[in-house]
Amino acid sequence: MSAAEVAQVLDTSVASVNSSLQRARATLQATGPVLEELREPVDPGERAVIERYLAAFEAADVPGLTRLLADDVALEMPPVNLWLAGRAHYREFMERIFDMRGAGWRLLPVNANGSTALAAYAPDPAGGGVRAHSLQVFEVAGGLVRRCVTFVDPAVFPLFGLPATAISASR
Repeated sequence: MSAAEVAQVLDTSVASVNSSLQRARATLQATGPVLEELREPVDPGERAVIERYLAAFEAADVPGLTRLLADDVALEMPPVNLWLAGRAHYREFMERIFDMRGAGWRLLPVNANGSTALAAYAPDPAGGGVRAHSLQVFEVAGGLVRRCVTFVDPAVFPLFGLPATAISASR
């Protein structure tokens, strides 16, 4: 939309719209990477770690997941007040997840803000199959997962071209 169209929709002046746009651009420039600085996760080692993580998660293989974690791995779940540090805490958390939700998860690789990520579909106790659950964004270094930020919000799935409600449990 043009500045004039935006001004009309917002019931404000064109000058106000242009001023807001300039401030927004300046804020983005000052606070975050520009598009050209974002990287696609092309490192085959990083992809291999995430592929092994995916396989272990789908198999509910907690020892296998644990082997892929750095000693000081961090797990965050914004906006939930959850932050875990260390391989043992991550392992205990995953054991609880599989105890509560069961096996049969399905994960699909995606890219999120230039980072490797997995879209997680949890078993659907109501009707079989799986349902959109969370987006897990990873930081991998030295062949190990160093950080996992998990967004438990199925509403983000359509932003990645993924179904928000349910997909088949089979590959």
